[in-house]
Amino acid sequence: MSYDVGAVRAQFPALRSGTAHFDGPGGTQTPASVIAAIGEAMSGPLSNRGGALPGEVNAEEIVRGFRQAMADLLGADPGGIVFGRSATQLTYDFSRTLSGTWSPGDEVVVSRLDHDANIRPWVQAAERAGAVVRWADFDPSTGELSPEAVGAQITGRTRLVAVTGASNLIGTRPDIPAIARLAHGAGALLYVDGVHLTAHHPVDVERLGADFFVCSPYKFFGPHHGVLAARPELLGSLRPDKLAPSTDAVPERFELGTLPYESMAGTRAAVDFLAGLGAGADAAGGRRERLRSAYAAIDTHETELRESIEKTVGELGGVTVHSRAAERTPTLLLTFEGRDAADAYRFLARSGVHAPAGSFYALEASRHLGLGDSGGLRVGLCAYNDTDDVERLLTGLSDWLS
Repeated sequence: MSYDVGAVRAQFPALRSGTAHFDGPGGTQTPASVIAAIGEAMSGPLSNRGGALPGEVNAEEIVRGFRQAMADLLGADPGGIVFGRSATQLTYDFSRTLSGTWSPGDEVVVSRLDHDANIRPWVQAAERAGAVVRWADFDPSTGELSPEAVGAQITGRTRLVAVTGASNLIGTRPDIPAIARLAHGAGALLYVDGVHLTAHHPVDVERLGADFFVCSPYKFFGPHHGVLAARPELLGSLRPDKLAPSTDAVPERFELGTLPYESMAGTRAAVDFLAGLGAGADAAGGRRERLRSAYAAIDTHETELRESIEKTVGELGGVTVHSRAAERTPTLLLTFEGRDAADAYRFLARSGVHAPAGSFYALEASRHLGLGDSGGLRVGLCAYNDTDDVERLLTGLSDWLS
């Protein structure tokens, strides 16, 4: 069974506008099933969680379904799935909680490849605790962040290593299991920003060795919020600030206030939508097995489109492709000799092609590439892009350059 991108596209109402979307790394469009799930959650009885009245039961079922769906997606324990307003908010919350156990002279390792949301919270927390920040650099000529580069910054004083699962700027996928072994060998925790990775590749937090793993459902067709996965026993050892009457149960102790049940319902629907995109979508296997099949189909589709873009862009004069790592997502960062990437973005937009320009909060990565804070033109593919989108993009770039 081949990947039917036409059938996939038909499930996204927003695609009827005719825009060719290459802005997936910043957020995907939403399928009808997710929109319907949000509406259904809000149109039925709904109240604070409980077991006596229909509204209470509905809320409880939505939360349970959300945790199980995200656990299936990430290979995690549903008891360790934490809801958050965003991945940034979750990282700030956990940086404050974890840094409460740090002492002056302790060390934290961050990487220049990362989105600022997995850098600044740790840098600021370290400053408050008197801890030392150590920086792991990637190779700007290849885009690779090697385990050795991270390991060189890990010492016996390292308390935490923060690293991306995939760069939202250039797509690089570091060897997270190897980095985890180095971090754990020094007695440190590993915090992985999986926001960009989860949109394109199957995740198994245990295999990765991530003590904490954050992602954002709106990068894989769901609502705008964040999710953190960790072992329930690790979460149980942490004491976040919270209201006195609120539950101390895990993971609820990290979720402040009444949960947005409609978003949780939409996220469960997004995971089910993803699980339906593979060759085994109609098989008798569980959701986790269907997700593996779906990711394999998506990867094949996205890789074919990426290689097509790379081939043609490579034939255009004055274009530099900064996405070169051996293992990477279908995400290309382009710059143009003597020309501003923001002008390319505006030119493409006039023909209904959305490929944004900037550094996309990956300030350290953009600067390390020699691009300052301006970055470049980011072309991010996802499951609903097709060959027509690619042709429109390439034609637009060719017209602009000429």
